[in-house]
Amino acid sequence: MAMGSSSLSPRVVRAIVVVMGLGLAAYIVGPPLYWHVAEALLRSSACPPCSCDCSSQSLLSLPQELNNLSLIDCTKHDPEVSEEMDKNFTDLLAEELKLREKEAMEAQQHADVTVLEAKKLASQYQKEADKCNSGMNTCEEARERAEVALLEQKKLTAMWELRARQRGWKSANVKSQ
Repeated sequence: MAMGSSSLSPRVVRAIVVVMGLGLAAYIVGPPLYWHVAEALLRSSACPPCSCDCSSQSLLSLPQELNNLSLIDCTKHDPEVSEEMDKNFTDLLAEELKLREKEAMEAQQHADVTVLEAKKLASQYQKEADKCNSGMNTCEEARERAEVALLEQKKLTAMWELRARQRGWKSANVKSQ
């Protein structure tokens, strides 16, 4: 590689892309994986399942404090409730994904509209610049023609002045303006 060259080698670029890919994967997979591991650790370290029979207990007959605790304990270890909670969690995640997808689509549409407007403005400015350049070229050509005409007029004036001097005309006869 030449001295002072600012291009990156393919290995460096590949390494950067791999690191970015791993970071993106960790960003996407990390939080759900963390929650699953945390939940598994909590389940393994929790107290043994309660042996309550929720169907045989009358929840209305218990005092309010016990009623809430019993219901919570029974739902913790009830596979049907756990499955229902997982379904609700899955439904919530699916809803969240749909919402984010909708937001992304709206943002993309807004970006597309903005790009289209920018292209229109750029085209309009380009047309104005072309008109301006055309006008400048016309003016420059007119100035050049005027210079040529002025030089020819000066030559003609000098020739007539020379002839007049040869015939006896003197510059003192001309009134100063």
